[in-house]
Amino acid sequence: MALSLVTTVAFAQSDERATVIHAGTLLAVPGQAAANNQTIVLQGNRIARVTDGFIDPTDIDAAATFIDLSDKFVLPGLMDMHVHLLGELGPNSRMEALTMTTSMDALRGAQYARRTLQAGFTTVRDLGGEPEAIYALRAAVNEGWVPGPRIIAAGSAIAATGGHGDVDGVKAELLEIWTPETICDGPYDCRRATRHAVKYGADWIKVTATGGVLSDTATGTDQQMTNDELLEIMDTAHGLGVKVAAHAHGTDGINSALRAGIDSIDHGSFLDNESIKLFKETGAYLVPTLLPSYKIPEQMENNPFFTDAIREKANAASAAAKVNFSKAVRANVKIAFGTDTGVTLHGENADEFAYMVENGMTPMQAIYAATVAAADLIEKTETLGSIEPGKLADIIAVDESPLDNISILESVTIVIKDGVLEYRR
Repeated sequence: MALSLVTTVAFAQSDERATVIHAGTLLAVPGQAAANNQTIVLQGNRIARVTDGFIDPTDIDAAATFIDLSDKFVLPGLMDMHVHLLGELGPNSRMEALTMTTSMDALRGAQYARRTLQAGFTTVRDLGGEPEAIYALRAAVNEGWVPGPRIIAAGSAIAATGGHGDVDGVKAELLEIWTPETICDGPYDCRRATRHAVKYGADWIKVTATGGVLSDTATGTDQQMTNDELLEIMDTAHGLGVKVAAHAHGTDGINSALRAGIDSIDHGSFLDNESIKLFKETGAYLVPTLLPSYKIPEQMENNPFFTDAIREKANAASAAAKVNFSKAVRANVKIAFGTDTGVTLHGENADEFAYMVENGMTPMQAIYAATVAAADLIEKTETLGSIEPGKLADIIAVDESPLDNISILESVTIVIKDGVLEYRR
């Protein structure tokens, strides 16, 4: 497999040079019809125009860079709204918590960021990682020092003492040392924790409204943050101009977070009819993360990470997530693409598409969730999510139509981010 990575220096030198792309089939705006034989003109890192027919690049600019995708299906860069770039769940995860430094976390994250970009994902929302490391990785990508997707980062989750997002499974001395500054109890302490997260660089706030599958405790997946805590977190974050995502599996926690005004419910495994009503009333997004529901059961065998408590929660959440995702699709709940990658392998993010289609979405709906809807969730519709003049030039290509075969998105052939050819298979 050959790949082409373009350096920051090369980008700077060609910033105003035109790039001309011939697209055999172009899905410029997911949700609308695709068109054949289109010319896309880039100027620097922006899309300058999209035109019917194949225009000779020299008619546009004698020095234009030409990318021939006349036999490809071209669409906007994909966006994953729930990843964890700094790690990857495996048999050694607990030992790595003892041995990996913050610097090594960031460097390993750079490897995973590169894999994610090469898989066609040009923007991600990282919902939970060591703050210093993930913010450093975000900056390194922005500066062009390492290849990776555009990163929107939450840092440490706002979580209740003893709840999902707090430290678990280690001796008392380590519990004390490793407890994040964003663990809080009561509304005023959660106000402090939210402000702390924003102060140190959080683009989004993540709150663990319910228990989690991978916490090594038998505390279940029901509500853990109280109603008054959720309301205070929401008021504080929104007052600072920052949106909030809720890790939420259990029904009570999902509905409490929605009533508090949450911007996205991530996982949503046990959502019910009341949840759907609240989603529709508030306009919140569901970020379903189906990948772990399929892949975690495969990983549990002979893996010491999966204690009995984790296995029980994983099996229950996996079964419910598929059924309730289908229910949300039928009810036209707003859905943005997310995978929880890091729990599963980095670079396999696009496997989520087939599971979304298997559980009730059309291929177009799934692509829309990873482009137009994701851009709307992060309030970037003016710059991301489609291939239209004035937007950032995030473009990918595959060998055949994903509208006919959604799994082709697992085999991206071209990745352009910010007008730079980052990967060619």
